Amino acid sequence: MNQDILEPIFLELTADTSGVGAILDKDTDPLALRQCFSSLPFNVAYDYLRGFARDLTTEERAGEAVDTLSELVDAVEQGMEASTVLADVHVALLHILAGMKIHTGDYDEAMRFAGKCLSRLAQNPKRRDEPFLSVLAAILYDVARLHSFRGEFRQAEREIEKSAKIYERLARMDSDRYGAAHLLVVAAATRTYTSRVRQANMLAHFHTATGAYMDMLGKGAEGAADKLVESLEQEGKTLARMGRHREAVQYFTRALKYLTKIKPEMSIHQLELSVNLGEALLQVKGSRDKGVHLLNTLLHKASRLNADELHKRIVEILLNTRTGGVDILGFWHKIFPK
Repeated sequence: MNQDILEPIFLELTADTSGVGAILDKDTDPLALRQCFSSLPFNVAYDYLRGFARDLTTEERAGEAVDTLSELVDAVEQGMEASTVLADVHVALLHILAGMKIHTGDYDEAMRFAGKCLSRLAQNPKRRDEPFLSVLAAILYDVARLHSFRGEFRQAEREIEKSAKIYERLARMDSDRYGAAHLLVVAAATRTYTSRVRQANMLAHFHTATGAYMDMLGKGAEGAADKLVESLEQEGKTLARMGRHREAVQYFTRALKYLTKIKPEMSIHQLELSVNLGEALLQVKGSRDKGVHLLNTLLHKASRLNADELHKRIVEILLNTRTGGVDILGFWHKIFPK
């Protein structure tokens, strides 16, 4: 779960912040700051603050950004009782600061900011509007990361699942803004779950949602879809190494489906993923013929793509299938009978 929530791939800055100007100047009066932010739509304020944090972090000025945003927290806090907008900006700032502390590796401080953010959100638990949900989804993702870093996977699983469900809801409202975030959280979840059954159930739940809006993702969100494909592919390889080929087939199939949606043209990556799928199919009772047929089809595609190494690998798999390979398990039972 190393995907930084401040990175453009996670949540694009879709709001127009061009009219805000350089309001986070050291000489700006706190009252003027409150008046400015209270007049802005939440997404404009949120994107401006995230952009500010992201830009300074990219310039290796994260410490300066943390100091500036911490001062803004104090300024906004003084007026948030009288302004819902300022209250929303306040929790957004706490979330951004938590994300920046994760970025710099200060996990204790990150958890402190995250706790304050969740405490504020808990004061209005029945809210379900976009400002509330977008910050809640983001802070739950970051808290899940923190618990994962600590090895507290059970807590991380609960938090990442809640975050994914909220992003699913937000993505139905605005797929351009939240679709990539949902894909990345689902991808992170596949690496967080310790239970394969719960992991598979979670992926099955989100399969329809991710498939429904993946076609609508802009080019800027393709990176998020790639991350999901990569995560599913790695899980498939892990399951195959464990001998759980039936489950591996499910992961490879889903990864291939998503990859084909975002990149319809046959590529080396798609070919390699298809070979993995074919090899796994050979190991599942009842799907051996499907595996052989797929791999024979892929031989021609490997030749067309000049993928010599993959072509060699396919030939070796098919040859081993015909010869039966070495029956290690059979020898084992003869040497160590029950």
